[in-house]
Amino acid sequence: MLRNWTTALVILLVLTGTAQAQSWAQKMFKVTSHEFGTVAKGSKTEYAFTLQNLYEEDVHIASVRSSCGCTSASIAGKDTLKTWDTSTILAIFNTKTFSGQRGATVTVTIDKPYYAEVQLRVAGHIRSDVDFSPGLVGFGEVDQGQVSEAKVVVTNYSRQDWRITDVRSANENLEVELSDPVRAGSGVSYTMLVRLKGAAPAGYLQDQLTLVTNESANPRVPISVEGRVKSPLEINPGTLFLGSIEPGQTVTKQLVVRAKKPFKITDIKCENDCFQFNLKNEAKNIHLVPLVFTAGEAEGELEQTIEIFTDLGTNVKGKCVARASVVAAAAKVQVAKPTVTLIGNTEDVKKK
Repeated sequence: MLRNWTTALVILLVLTGTAQAQSWAQKMFKVTSHEFGTVAKGSKTEYAFTLQNLYEEDVHIASVRSSCGCTSASIAGKDTLKTWDTSTILAIFNTKTFSGQRGATVTVTIDKPYYAEVQLRVAGHIRSDVDFSPGLVGFGEVDQGQVSEAKVVVTNYSRQDWRITDVRSANENLEVELSDPVRAGSGVSYTMLVRLKGAAPAGYLQDQLTLVTNESANPRVPISVEGRVKSPLEINPGTLFLGSIEPGQTVTKQLVVRAKKPFKITDIKCENDCFQFNLKNEAKNIHLVPLVFTAGEAEGELEQTIEIFTDLGTNVKGKCVARASVVAAAAKVQVAKPTVTLIGNTEDVKKK
């Protein structure tokens, strides 16, 4: 009896140690579960789990796997992350071949700097009686300022009295027109015309429309909206890393601003006085803009948005995000020394 209790205690300690040892990997994920809710058959239903390397050593994602065929998973970003790098694990619900309540566990295996597994969970209910064709509202690539349209046929196979009473969106740049219902067999269908307004800002469009129906049990059905509004103005780099800087230290970088036709940079706005820019009043396709950053006395992480305005149009502007770490010289030496000890592991993971 004593031997059994001893064995059980050893197993418990090993399992506890393993869980604690791998907690460093889970800390890189802010979200580890997602509920899709009720979705239509054939609809594009996916979720991107984001992770960020919080440590000094490189992190390598070896593989991902799903516990159920109702969900496929993949590494959608980098598989090797340096300090502060981010990546995504994409979980896609297989709404074409599955129906009913479904759920899966996506296991992310990390083999560097140490072995660890992180489990991500997704769940949702796939309706078999409601279908979208195509499975999302896809605008593709649209030039900024242009109006774009996309059509989706929404069908309910089981009820002729099924009605879409409203279509809702939090995006003011989307508007929807519904056709009259067309009844066929035991079901009904609608053609939904979705319009993207010309005032839509530049950038990737990842949104959602919610169809409100006359059903009492599941009255709301979501559909994804995707696209990219392409600005005529291109800023490189989009994210500018200034590095680790001491208070009072000055760093000079360069932004490349380009367009298809000659233009003038009319203004550069930045709320932080530590940034200085040199503007030239001339029109050309490519502008090289010197950026001078002088670190203030306050230590810590800095993130600042820089907006660049041109004569290409009122809504045409570019953005760049500048990042820096302001650290005193003495503190720099101390940053590399602290470690995060992994319980149940003989080695350490160094925290940046």
